[in-house]
Amino acid sequence: METFVLSTVQHHLPIVETRLELLWADEAGTTAFADKLAAQPDIRHAFIALHGDLGAGKTTLVRHLLRALGVQGRIKSPTYAVVEPYELPALNPPLNIWHFDFYRFSDPREWEDAGFRDIFASPGLKLAEWPSNAGALLPTPDLSITLNTMHDESRQATLLASTAVGQRLLTGLAA
Repeated sequence: METFVLSTVQHHLPIVETRLELLWADEAGTTAFADKLAAQPDIRHAFIALHGDLGAGKTTLVRHLLRALGVQGRIKSPTYAVVEPYELPALNPPLNIWHFDFYRFSDPREWEDAGFRDIFASPGLKLAEWPSNAGALLPTPDLSITLNTMHDESRQATLLASTAVGQRLLTGLAA
């Protein structure tokens, strides 16, 4: 059962922030959401920031999204490696995906020292867990997803678009 709530807030910047709240009763709800997100054309060049406590389902959501996009084989958590790259050369055009986990970062300068600026400047999908640990060095995410575990083990997902790409993603998800 998904619940959609849309609200729009305008700021002095030319970007409109939009919020979408969802409730996933079980993992099938997460899978259905990932399938719908993967079908959005703008996903190919989006930066999605994932927030939530340990065990909230961030990596699970990424795994479902990567499967929906066509990633085959093992999908590893980047907790220790910091980043796991994926390439989908069979797509037209090919798609590069980077899954980051900044949980172990203790200083935002580690992001710069690791050379991630070049990855974020290149085309492709970027997914980042624990983005706050990379600090203000990260670009503004197109879409921020915050996951919360409810008492009945369902998941509440709050999506916030901060760019035009994020806005289009939310519009497609709400349709």
